[in-house]
Amino acid sequence: MSNEVTITEQNFEQEVSQSAVPVLLDFWAEWCMPCKMIGPALHELADSYSGKIKIGKLNVDEQPDIAARFNIVSIPTLLLFQNGEIVKQHVGAAPKPTLEKIFKEYV
Repeated sequence: MSNEVTITEQNFEQEVSQSAVPVLLDFWAEWCMPCKMIGPALHELADSYSGKIKIGKLNVDEQPDIAARFNIVSIPTLLLFQNGEIVKQHVGAAPKPTLEKIFKEYV
């Protein structure tokens, strides 16, 4: 079972703001090729770090208000939340080891 969670306006508070573990939130879209490129690596990281970090997927086309709230202008954008606060940001596709480095010091 994957630790990836689909984030929506309805569950953002519970899944991200109130999460007991850090949350790596992936802002993506179905039409975005770089987003699709990092998808499998994020899925693997979600499984590898289950219980230590939560990987959230937020479709910017379906949740434009949340994307606008965080000024997302390029995708994929990854925001790392800890205790409801953004502690790191990464824009663009990257290999799995680079994605892992985004949150490694927080788990």
